[in-house]
Amino acid sequence: MKVENTQVQMRKGILEFCILEIIARGEVYASDMLEELTQARMIVVEGTLYPLLTRLKNAGLLDYTWKESSSGPPRKYYTLTEVGQQFLHELRLTWEEIEDSLQIIRSKPNGNSSPSVAPAGASI
Repeated sequence: MKVENTQVQMRKGILEFCILEIIARGEVYASDMLEELTQARMIVVEGTLYPLLTRLKNAGLLDYTWKESSSGPPRKYYTLTEVGQQFLHELRLTWEEIEDSLQIIRSKPNGNSSPSVAPAGASI
C-alpha cells in the first residue's frame, strides 16, 4: 500500500468542504477557486473541480450568476444557497468533532490500551 493513495483519498474526502468554505466568503469565479485549491495542494487536476461544482449545484448547495468580463466571455460566479450555508455549518461541526477525536487518539501515550471515550455526539 502506498501512502500517496491514502493522501489522495484524504484530500478527496474534504475537497467539497474546502470548496464550500471558499464560496462562503463571497461570490467566486471557478478559476480563482481552482488557483486557491491548487496553492493549498488540495487539487491537482482542473477536471476535478467542475464536476464537483455541478454536483453541488444540483444538490442545491450553490448557485451561480453570469457576469460580463472585460477580458473575454461572461464568467460564472458561484455563491452558496441558504441550504448550502446550513450544509457547510454541519460540515464545520463534523470537522471540529474529527479534530477533537484525532487529538484524543494522538495524545494517548504509546502502550496505553485502555478504552477511550469518543467526544459527545461523535458517531462512526
